[in-house]
Amino acid sequence: MKIIFMGTPEFSVPVLEALAARHEVVAVYTQPPRPAGRGKADRPSPVHQKALALGLPVRHPARLKDPADQADFAALNADIAVVVAYGLILPQAVLDAPRLGCLNIHASLLPRWRGAAPIHRAIMAGDTQTGICIMQMAAGLDTGPVLLRQETLIEPQDTTADLHDRLSVLGAALIVQALDQLPGLTPEPQPETGVTYATKIDKTEARIDFTQAAETVDRQIRGLSPFPGAWVQIGAERVKLLRSRLADGAGVPGQVLHGFTIACGSGAVEIVEAQREGKRPMPAAEILKGLRLPARLD
Repeated sequence: MKIIFMGTPEFSVPVLEALAARHEVVAVYTQPPRPAGRGKADRPSPVHQKALALGLPVRHPARLKDPADQADFAALNADIAVVVAYGLILPQAVLDAPRLGCLNIHASLLPRWRGAAPIHRAIMAGDTQTGICIMQMAAGLDTGPVLLRQETLIEPQDTTADLHDRLSVLGAALIVQALDQLPGLTPEPQPETGVTYATKIDKTEARIDFTQAAETVDRQIRGLSPFPGAWVQIGAERVKLLRSRLADGAGVPGQVLHGFTIACGSGAVEIVEAQREGKRPMPAAEILKGLRLPARLD
């Protein structure tokens, strides 16, 4: 097939690689380069970098509402567009341009967790499973019919980073399967019940409140790891908590019971991995060699 690929972050890269190995990718659309790093120089997105490495043409319009950009898109005469974490809402003219329309790879079991942060929200909500849906795109936020879906378990100690990597690989395999089976797949409308929205993560959600139940604190830590990173204030330093697990013990919320095990509103959590300011992520035992914890964390 002649495919237009549309994606931006690292999550999208395995999909691009899988498609380029089996089909003709006539253009790659991604977000424009953004300032990054200490020097704040413009840095191409991970998809942009991978496309260049594969010798594929790259386009990065700031928006797709301009009629000229829409005409350029249509002129590619693609069979289909594959969209995964692109970052722009596609106007109807773009959705209608490819012969077989546009397919989206979405990292949840729709209609649960439509929207921007389905992986984070699934972990933070305590879901025990999630998955990938291949969706025929339509007007609306992740409302289109589903062509294929595949489930995967959310393990008790999974972080967003862990689940992100598994779902990225799963999405690449499932879109290849979907394209191989087109046009024989039957779109399945999403049910009207069970709809939830995965709103974008706000940094104000990241500070840990140990008065909450241990299960809630554990999910917050794992769900926000590695970005933006749940954190606690220890002296003058903000320390990110990146991995945790439920632990035995009880005490005043925030009380350090032993090692890096902290009492919560009910139960306790053990911090498995953390990151000090300006340092790399480290196992808790290594962190504690150079960090003295107070008797209680606020």
